[in-house]
Amino acid sequence: MAGVHRNSESPASDRHPEHDREIESLEEFDQVASTGSLAGYRIQSVDLTNRTFALLSTDTTDAVFLGCAMEPDATAKVRAGGALVFPPIPDLPFDPYRGSLYGPEELFEGLVDAGYDTTPDALTYHWYQGTKSDGDIFASMLRSIHDDAVSDALDEHLAGAQVVGIMGGHALERGSAAYAGAARLARRLARDGLTVATGGGPGAMEAANLGAYAAPFEDEMLDSALEILAKAPHFGPSITDWARAAFDVRRSRPGGGSSVGIPTWFYGHEPPNAFASHIAKYFVNAVREDGLLARSNAGVVFLPGAAGTVQEIFDNATPNYYQSRGEPTPMVLVNRAHWTEKLPTWPLLQALAADRPMATRIALVDSVDEVPDALVRLRDGASS
Repeated sequence: MAGVHRNSESPASDRHPEHDREIESLEEFDQVASTGSLAGYRIQSVDLTNRTFALLSTDTTDAVFLGCAMEPDATAKVRAGGALVFPPIPDLPFDPYRGSLYGPEELFEGLVDAGYDTTPDALTYHWYQGTKSDGDIFASMLRSIHDDAVSDALDEHLAGAQVVGIMGGHALERGSAAYAGAARLARRLARDGLTVATGGGPGAMEAANLGAYAAPFEDEMLDSALEILAKAPHFGPSITDWARAAFDVRRSRPGGGSSVGIPTWFYGHEPPNAFASHIAKYFVNAVREDGLLARSNAGVVFLPGAAGTVQEIFDNATPNYYQSRGEPTPMVLVNRAHWTEKLPTWPLLQALAADRPMATRIALVDSVDEVPDALVRLRDGASS
C-alpha cells in the first residue's frame, strides 16, 4: 500500500503517475489502462469484472491487484503477465484491501431499517471478537492488511492539512454543558481552518466531530442539534437510538463540515460517531492511538477524561520530550481542577517538560474558551 500520499478526494487528472502508483477507483483504472500499461501499479479493491478487455490488452508487469474482482481469464492473463493477484476474501464483513476511509453511512448501513446489530460496524466487531484470540494467522494477517490500508488512506486524506486532535472521555453525555462546550470549541477550530481529529467514538469525541460538522452553518444549527441529541444522551441503553438521533441531525442539515474520527473495534462497546465525515477505524488500538497523536501536527487538546485520556497525554508527551517527531507540538489540558486535583497529570507533565523545548508548548487552561488562543500562543513557542 505504500506510495506517494495524496488527498484521496483529488481527481485522477490532478495526479502525476510517475509519483503515484496507486489506483483506488474505476475512473483511475480507466485513465491509466488507456495508456496501455499498468506496469508497476497497485490496484486496490476495484471491481474489474467489466474490464476484461482492458486487462487482456494491457501490460501488467510487476502490477499488484489487491482484492480486485476479475473474470477468471483476466486473472490468468495478468498473472501470466507478471502481476501479483490477491483475490477478494469471501464472507468478510469488511474489505481488508480498501483504498479509502470509511464514511458514517457505510459503517451504519442498515441502521434505520434493522438496527445497529445488523450494520457493517457491528458485524465487523463480532467477526473480530470471534477471531482475535483463536490463533489463526490468516485472520490476524487480514486485520493487519486492513489497518495498513486504512493508515495509507488516512495519510492521503490528511496530506497538507493542519490537524488538531481533540481528546476526551467517552462517558460525556449529550445534553451536558461540557458536551456543548466541546462542540463549540471544535466548531471554532474548524472555522479557523484546522482539521479536527478525534478518537471517533462517543462522548467528547462525538461532540468535537459534531462541532466541526456544524462549522459551515449559522450558530443556531448547533443549538438545534444539541437539543435533538439530548433525547438520546448516552449510547449505553441503545446504540440504535443513540446513532439514529445523530442521523436525524445529519438529515435535517446535510452537507456539514468535514473532520476525522479514528476509532477502534478493540473497544466494541464503543460505537463510532456519525459526525466524522472521514473515519479511519482500526482493529489494533495501539496503532490507532499512536497514529491519531502523530498526525495532530497543529497540537492536541485534552478535555477531562479518565485512564484513556491520561494515557494519551503521556503517549503524546513522550515524542515531544525526546523530539522524536521533530519540533514539540502544542498540548493544551482543559479544566484546571480535573488535571491538578482529580487526576493530577499536569504537575507531572510540567516536571517532564522542565528545561526542555516542550516546556513552551504545554498549557493548562480553565475552560474551552481559552483553547484557541492557547494553541496560537504555543505554536509560536511562547511561554505559557
